[in-house]
Amino acid sequence: MDTTPGNGPDRGISNGIGRRTVLGAATAVAAAAVTGAGPAAPAAAHAHRESPLWREFRRNPYDHPQIPYVGRAGSRSRRRVPARRINVLDLGARPDGSADAAPAINRAVADLGRRGGGTVHLPPGTYRIDDVIRIGHDKVVLKGAGSTRTTLHATRHLTEIIGPYGSRYGGDKSSWSWAGGLIWLCPEARWTSLTDAIKKKDWPFEGWTGNKRDEWRTLARLRPARRGDWTVTADADADADAGADHARDLRPGRLVLLRIADDADHTLLEHMAGGGPGPEAYHWADKTKLTSYVPYEWPVRITSVRRAGRLARLTLERPLPLDLRPEWDPRLVTPVTPLTDSGVEGLTLEAVQTPQAPHLLDKGFNGVTFQCAYDCWADDVAVRHVDNGFGLVAASACTLSRTRVEGRGSHHPYFCREGAHDNLVEDFTIADRTVPAPPGTQLHGINVEGLSSYNVWSRGLMEMGTFDTHRGMPFANVRTEITVTNNGRHGGDASAGPLYGARFTHWNVTVTNERAGLIKLDAIAPYSATVAISRVREFDQIDVPDFAAPLHTRLEAYGTPTAIHPRNLHQAQRAL
Repeated sequence: MDTTPGNGPDRGISNGIGRRTVLGAATAVAAAAVTGAGPAAPAAAHAHRESPLWREFRRNPYDHPQIPYVGRAGSRSRRRVPARRINVLDLGARPDGSADAAPAINRAVADLGRRGGGTVHLPPGTYRIDDVIRIGHDKVVLKGAGSTRTTLHATRHLTEIIGPYGSRYGGDKSSWSWAGGLIWLCPEARWTSLTDAIKKKDWPFEGWTGNKRDEWRTLARLRPARRGDWTVTADADADADAGADHARDLRPGRLVLLRIADDADHTLLEHMAGGGPGPEAYHWADKTKLTSYVPYEWPVRITSVRRAGRLARLTLERPLPLDLRPEWDPRLVTPVTPLTDSGVEGLTLEAVQTPQAPHLLDKGFNGVTFQCAYDCWADDVAVRHVDNGFGLVAASACTLSRTRVEGRGSHHPYFCREGAHDNLVEDFTIADRTVPAPPGTQLHGINVEGLSSYNVWSRGLMEMGTFDTHRGMPFANVRTEITVTNNGRHGGDASAGPLYGARFTHWNVTVTNERAGLIKLDAIAPYSATVAISRVREFDQIDVPDFAAPLHTRLEAYGTPTAIHPRNLHQAQRAL
């Protein structure tokens, strides 16, 4: 294990303030328990000790070898929703749970969507829903009176409503174990194409370029650039699709998709893992599930354009997540029409309480899922008795604030997959299960997989679960200021490749039960940073590194959560 600094071979719960106070107190108590300190543990005396890694990061924020830049993670658009408003009571919905309110809710959502957006209001009460609530238009908000006052009571699961959903990778697994939601935010056309394919048993890809990953056209080829660059040079004529209007397509405000393909030697995957002898020696060719996730697709807005002949200098909303090299054929392409500027606020989604299903056979009592959504959000939303809680599937720049998963226990309380990037989950809670787990079930936690990158989990209280890195080599993700009872397990097929790519960071994490697995990264993840976590030990599920060469990891302030500054890595990066 290499714990020395260096650039390496590739250079590289409803009141937010009150909840933070509670979480901080819980963190301090748990830290004292884990480290053996008394109630007046010395952490407070060191509360303002600045992290050396943080000082180093400040000097090189966009291209640090171990810590990713996540200061732009999350949604920035919540003030764009028009003032139009529909009260579902005016459309016949009943707040006493006596009749199916889904038709009224969906009618209101669609009506406002067609008129340019607005808010669908759910006054206090319980609303029975026998169907999926579908938000498929921009600038539409489904808003209750608060998560303790407005409840949607879901009586049917996705297998009943849409049909069985098998896995495109074969076997008898149910894809409802990691996809879909009873509140589903997804562009209308994309949702229709997905569910039509499921009904035909033509199991789809779920991301930004359609069911077969072929619904895109080239806007421009890109010249070489480095990870962390905010500008790229686009050649709007070289091999662009015939008839494209590049002045229109490459304009400020346009959402485009950066597409980077791997080469025969898998050097792009090596780059995602940090590069060097370990990734170069890794056998990538038989990791067929992992290679199905490539090309890497990253949506981003253009903020400004400067033209010089056929070339255009584009400034992006976020810095580049990876290098752009000619052998990876970097280009800007069109995504499917995305869902933007829509959200869910102030309600609880409660499913009929049924026993948790055996592992990978979930029926689809799922909570809130964002799919092909950009700059969307959930705030003050709880889900109860669900198979899977909150989903980010090919979703980017979304924020989940003050969310909570509770009830009988769930498979994935949070799942982040299929190339989901730049999302923020903050002030979140995974409550302890209210009934024992049936035999054969599985508990993960805050999941990330499938080349998902630059996502943040911040200020969390996890009474159960784990930091579920689920193979499919996610990279450059941050978990910060979290208290966790680390009793979940990760999953992931062997064909999905490594657990971790480069630049995973765990920063200020209190572990209440001393378990190291998936929290302490210095012996398992390449080019990672583990900063200010509780003192832990290995037991239960124990992994070995995927890469045999030195990992170039960093371990700092071990055994002293809350003792370093900054306390929250994401907030500190936003303030830079």
